[in-house]
Amino acid sequence: YQGEELGLPEADIPLDRIQDPMHFRKNGADPGRDGCRVPMPWAAGEPYAGFGATTETWLPQPEGWSGYAADIQNGDPDSMLNLYREALRLRRSEPGFGTEGEPGIQRLTWLDAAPGVLAFARTGGPLCVVNLAAEAAELPPHSAVLLASGPLDEAGRLPQDTAVWLRA
Repeated sequence: YQGEELGLPEADIPLDRIQDPMHFRKNGADPGRDGCRVPMPWAAGEPYAGFGATTETWLPQPEGWSGYAADIQNGDPDSMLNLYREALRLRRSEPGFGTEGEPGIQRLTWLDAAPGVLAFARTGGPLCVVNLAAEAAELPPHSAVLLASGPLDEAGRLPQDTAVWLRA
């Protein structure tokens, strides 16, 4: 939801600051959706992380969120923001990164993979491998790494909690 491109975690909103009607309709049994509706941090060091300088935001921004600010991530080539930008660039420039129904894009096909590893591809498109296992995973044969959410290990394997898009 909001802030995904900055890697924002869901925030814990104090009970006295919750505003989501869902919370009140369920008599407090559900915290609601406010945790993913916190104003985005745009500028570290600015009041309310640059979201607005004149008034307090409608939901509190957690301590430490200035480290997620867009201005900081903008200058970091390994940031979540720049990962999203590169993914969007690839979607526009690489054949096979589009959506089903676009010319040359076929239905997604699941590939065989080790336990805890998801792998899929589209005809004419890249392979995607996501490692949810506790240990590094071998990658299928490929000619190039197009995008990765983190560095591969020294042996060229995919570390845990990492995704990679490969040209076959």
